[in-house]
Amino acid sequence: MLVINPGSTSTKIGVFDNDSSVFEKTLRHDTDEIKKFKTIFDQYEFRKNAILETLDAEGINISKLSAVVGRGGLLRPIPGGTYAVNNEMIEDLKVGYAGQHASNLGGILAYEIASGLNIPSFIVDPVVVDELAPIARVTGFPQIDKTSIFHALNQKAVARRVSKILGKKYEDLNLIVTHMGGGVSVGAHEKGRVIDVNNALHGEGPFSPERAGTVPAGDLIDMCFSGEYYREEIMSMLVGEGGLVGYLGTNDAVKVEKMIEAGDEKAKLVYDAMGYQIAKEIGTASAVLKGKVDAIILTGGLAYGKAFVNDISSYVNWIADVIIEPGEDELQALAEGALRVLRGEEEAKNYTIDELNTTTVK
Repeated sequence: MLVINPGSTSTKIGVFDNDSSVFEKTLRHDTDEIKKFKTIFDQYEFRKNAILETLDAEGINISKLSAVVGRGGLLRPIPGGTYAVNNEMIEDLKVGYAGQHASNLGGILAYEIASGLNIPSFIVDPVVVDELAPIARVTGFPQIDKTSIFHALNQKAVARRVSKILGKKYEDLNLIVTHMGGGVSVGAHEKGRVIDVNNALHGEGPFSPERAGTVPAGDLIDMCFSGEYYREEIMSMLVGEGGLVGYLGTNDAVKVEKMIEAGDEKAKLVYDAMGYQIAKEIGTASAVLKGKVDAIILTGGLAYGKAFVNDISSYVNWIADVIIEPGEDELQALAEGALRVLRGEEEAKNYTIDELNTTTVK
């Protein structure tokens, strides 16, 4: 399988023999070259050629591929799973139905390359996976419903891996999965569906290395209408310049840990507070699952910090066993999603707009 994960100025590719990686590379794209394209979609031919040229240079015979799988983009809200790329999906990715992002190219590139080889193309668990219970959508503010945007690819992948470790099916377990990277998302997984999760895109929930998390609404409104800030400045404070960046000037947890070792009391307080807030969100998820939790999983880049995960565990290990699955291997997760379909373990879902359920509160 060929796996494609486009980023803003790079494209990660991998070739997998079943679930084993045989080749991986990150293709770096010149920023000035990328800027020549008016839209994200306009880049697809450029990136496609870069991928094919790299594979050819590495001596990889694409005629031996069984499938091509791409990173899912900003589509309509859909249940989790592996989706066959079709024309309706391509159209939504082209126009950026839920926003413009380089990940929108994942399905397009997979489809274009696979079509020429007469093999299937897939996407797996995009960030717009929406399996929220109806009760979770009600915010208390009728003008705004809760939106499901989170690290679905990694959350679902580690949930399935841990389920195998526990000797059970993902669909038979209740899990709390906490992805801790630049943003933090805590998902309540009930029998294979994420019935509640914080919106990790715009910073709901715990603060993180780059996001402010949930902040007092009244004070935020006062800032917005103070006349001192532009909209873009406020948004940057919440997403990108919030959390550790806002307090300590860095999103690098290793640097923060070194600051703490050097006796920086502010750094310790802020870092401890981030773990504290993550633990509180896990506690919330346990209430959603009514205390019936088979395991709590900590994953993402921050899960490499032994002291950090131990601190979080000290708050929540009374709920269930805490399992550490550090990092996020998106190429591997994408390959595993396609492989489940190719092995007949599950059927590829269809992206059919007329059949997609509405996700608004009536």
